[in-house]
Amino acid sequence: MSEKPEEAPEEKKEAEKVAKTEKRKKRKKGVFSLYKTEKDKVVRLRPTCERCGPGYFMADHGDRYTCGRCGFTRYKLAEK
Repeated sequence: MSEKPEEAPEEKKEAEKVAKTEKRKKRKKGVFSLYKTEKDKVVRLRPTCERCGPGYFMADHGDRYTCGRCGFTRYKLAEK
């Protein structure tokens, strides 16, 4: 008969720890990330799309703004 060496209980626990992955907490995305209130006025934090019109915000990608609806891209000016 072939005998398989059994794993030690400590090795089993370590293997179970590796198998389980920790879930990250998701940030809630919503209207609150697109607007900011200053005194009595509401200020938009991101620009709206020039093609789609008001109501369609552009995504901020570091060096550019991109519309998710139509794909329009506007590059930011490089600061020197």
